[in-house]
Amino acid sequence: MTINRKQAENIASVLSEGLPYIQKFKNKIIVVKYGGAAMVETKLKESFTRDIALMKLVGMRPVIVHGGGPQIGEELKKAGIFSEFINGHRVTTKETMNVVKQVLGIKVNKEIVQLIKTHGGKAVSFNHKNFKIIKATKTDDGESDLGYVGQVTRILTTELLKSLKNDLIPVIAPIGLDKKNVFLNINADVVAGRVAQSLKAEKLILLTDVKGIGDSNNNLISKISLQNGRKLLKEDFIKGGMTPKLTAALEAKKNGVKSSHIIDGRVPHAVLLEVLTEEGVGTMIS
Repeated sequence: MTINRKQAENIASVLSEGLPYIQKFKNKIIVVKYGGAAMVETKLKESFTRDIALMKLVGMRPVIVHGGGPQIGEELKKAGIFSEFINGHRVTTKETMNVVKQVLGIKVNKEIVQLIKTHGGKAVSFNHKNFKIIKATKTDDGESDLGYVGQVTRILTTELLKSLKNDLIPVIAPIGLDKKNVFLNINADVVAGRVAQSLKAEKLILLTDVKGIGDSNNNLISKISLQNGRKLLKEDFIKGGMTPKLTAALEAKKNGVKSSHIIDGRVPHAVLLEVLTEEGVGTMIS
């Protein structure tokens, strides 16, 4: 790749600004929930996986939990299976669960691992076929039957920590297993939050397809406290997929994660910009 002098100066400037953050977060665990447009558009997939490889190269310890909603939706459409969402959660029938396992656990998970490898990183799959680190129970809110949808009861960290010690990047599919060995579909934001808590991560970063958390006028809130975040969660304009995101971010912060971030995954190099610059590209809960 050939770059001109101005581009080279911009790169040098970013690297210089990022140095204190590289030093600060060396050997720190950073859990990233990967989803939305960043998982679909080729350029964004390339920039995300390259950035994860770079974070590892400079001494950080990234852990990826991925979604796959668009890919699942596409496969369900091909199969003629109707999709319904309630409060940001996909209603999951037995037929839908089979598609979820195939798409999330195998296709998407392996693609992410392979993309990281093409950029020089070493990644390892954590899916429903191996390790089975997500222990879960069926979701029952007393109102709606979501089917094979679960909530996390425990994250088994032994294999995760072993992978990190061996300089590997864990790539986790959000499929849980209950006490009866039944697989359950779990919201990836929720899984990422619980993984971050269990690993005592420095940061939890959740990618989304909006600027971050907006106020009632849709203006970006760049920074918010845990207390104000809880108040915000009760507002009517926090709805749909943002509800589990904000809930996961708040729970992670409450339970020991230093800071939680909800960022715009449509921005190229969004994760690096959030970690290595002062401004960032979304909302930080600290």
